[in-house]
Amino acid sequence: MKKTATKKQIQNLVTAAMLMGVGIVLPIFTGQIPQIGNMLLPMHLPVLICGLICGWQYGGIIGFLLPLLRYMLFSAPPMPNGIAMAFELAAYGAIAGFLYNRSKWQCIVSLYRSLLIAMIGGRVVWGAVRVLMLGMGGSSFSWQMFMAGAFLNAIPGIILQLVFIPALMVALNRTGLVPFHRAQNAKGEAEGA
Repeated sequence: MKKTATKKQIQNLVTAAMLMGVGIVLPIFTGQIPQIGNMLLPMHLPVLICGLICGWQYGGIIGFLLPLLRYMLFSAPPMPNGIAMAFELAAYGAIAGFLYNRSKWQCIVSLYRSLLIAMIGGRVVWGAVRVLMLGMGGSSFSWQMFMAGAFLNAIPGIILQLVFIPALMVALNRTGLVPFHRAQNAKGEAEGA
């Protein structure tokens, strides 16, 4: 039992590191035209996937570190927006992973429910951090700024996330790499069995 738990931790660590690498590289391809990169939200994809596959802890940590590491390497995303983005992505990864891995049945319905709640939660966190940051700087953050930054400008990226991530998870399920299964209780037994 201990070997299995250690093996799972190593798998999660390697998968999270790989997704961190994807998150570092992916914006390079979309960032050549900033308007497109901002709309497609390329760093969100690996963070959400990490939370779903590896769990909320990995998703939250990768989400928080990714924008900060990209800033250190490439000076993007620009600060102070990168700080708000770090909290936003941490919320995405943590919420998606927590909800999906706690679902009674891990299936396409619980996947969409987890993604949608994580997307809303992450945007609320982003808005709250922006309000705090701009308030300390003597500026204001209006409702229109929140709606434009969190939803209106992000519609292509939201659509991409809602199409690509479930398709990837179904493909991984078919290969057996990420099986849809009944959630496990604390003793490791299937609930209701």
